[in-house]
Amino acid sequence: MPDATIHAVALLTEVLGPILYRAELPNGKRIMAHLSKPLTDAKAEFSIGQRVVVELTPFDFDSARILRLEDSQPAE
Repeated sequence: MPDATIHAVALLTEVLGPILYRAELPNGKRIMAHLSKPLTDAKAEFSIGQRVVVELTPFDFDSARILRLEDSQPAE
């Protein structure tokens, strides 16, 4: 059984590269966040101040995968 992931909303605070961002979680923790494979393939770009949904694993709370903008619907 795969371990459950944790989804949270994060605020993008810095652009570090084409697919890498620094983000801040609601509790104030700063993390590194990278685009998910579908967003990378779609050449998605985000800017500072946008709120995104991120996925963290229970093993590493310092990095996360960006899944989508907070207001957008999940891809099916």
